[in-house]
Amino acid sequence: MSDSALLALSPLDGRYASKVDALRPIFSEYGLIRARVRVEVEWLLALAAEPGIVELAPFSAGAQQRLRALADNLSVADAARVKEIERTTNHDVKAVEYLIKERLKDDAELGPALEFVHFACTSEDINNLSYALLLREARDSVLLPAIDGVAARLRQLAHDQAGQPMLSRTHGQTASPTTLGKEVANVVARLERQRRQIAAVELTGKINGAVGNYNAHLVSYPDVDWPAFAQRFVEGLGLPFNPYTTQIEPHDNVAELGDAIRRANTVLVDLARDVWGYISLGYFKQKLKEGEVGSSTMPHKVNPIDFENAEGNFGIANALFEHFSAKLPISRWQRDLTDSTVLRALGTAFGHTQVALDSLGKGLGKLEVNPQRIDADLDAAWKCWPKPCRR
Repeated sequence: MSDSALLALSPLDGRYASKVDALRPIFSEYGLIRARVRVEVEWLLALAAEPGIVELAPFSAGAQQRLRALADNLSVADAARVKEIERTTNHDVKAVEYLIKERLKDDAELGPALEFVHFACTSEDINNLSYALLLREARDSVLLPAIDGVAARLRQLAHDQAGQPMLSRTHGQTASPTTLGKEVANVVARLERQRRQIAAVELTGKINGAVGNYNAHLVSYPDVDWPAFAQRFVEGLGLPFNPYTTQIEPHDNVAELGDAIRRANTVLVDLARDVWGYISLGYFKQKLKEGEVGSSTMPHKVNPIDFENAEGNFGIANALFEHFSAKLPISRWQRDLTDSTVLRALGTAFGHTQVALDSLGKGLGKLEVNPQRIDADLDAAWKCWPKPCRR
């Protein structure tokens, strides 16, 4: 661990940094700046392709390639330049606009198009699309594969233990028998249902100006069908179009996604607590790697730390997702800025979810079923199950 990691304020940038590396290019300040550059560039390209905007000539294939390269090849140094500009503008999106203009000013073909960068846009036009792109990438390329990894481990365990009878413990008391495989299969079914709902959330976007009415667009070019143009643009980014907004896209989709992830996390908290209990009963043993210490003072112990870590990090993530759901769909009148600082914490919620999933997967990989202990409990509770059920 580097000295800088030891000084990190957040454990996601310190202790758990390696577990969230896949999220860093997405939700970092650099990732947000790169997404903003992409949206601004694509907007300029779309404007140039619109015949009704007569002052803006269509770009050549080479010019289009150079423009897209701004976003595709954006470096950390480029993002640092945006932050330097922001120190003057005191406006993060305006700083992105100025960076693009700075990069284009000496280009013979693109230079004359400078004043169409950010044309008719409010900052939220750029931001809502940028965050939708970030959320889609984080969900599809990081979160869902991590959930699938846990589900695959659980599915294998369910199949492997399909025939292992086990005493049920309703209300914490001995009850009719079940099988270990069936209990794990229940979790897989629940998790896969929530996974489908996470994947199905529509991350909508808008680009309709200062208060959502295309005011500046229509004044400038009244003959362009701006609602249709905006829909083509948003859908061209691979996002569903939301035609009904104020200055901001209302963030209902972000709340829906957070709620869906929170439900999946809750299913896995339930699992982590149950496995913790079964380890306590001796139904599961845990493997230690060579050199690992199970307890600082009692060497015979192997504490269920992975399941405890998972439960704790799912809890932090869910607290944030709950706040997103309660806060983000609310904005005073046509716009207030309370959403801006909250949206910046999206990566933190995803990060703690990722740490939890990593810990849970690690813990599941250490489990060894202890059939002798499970069978002993069954043999001590004859009244709970009929003789034909015995193996």
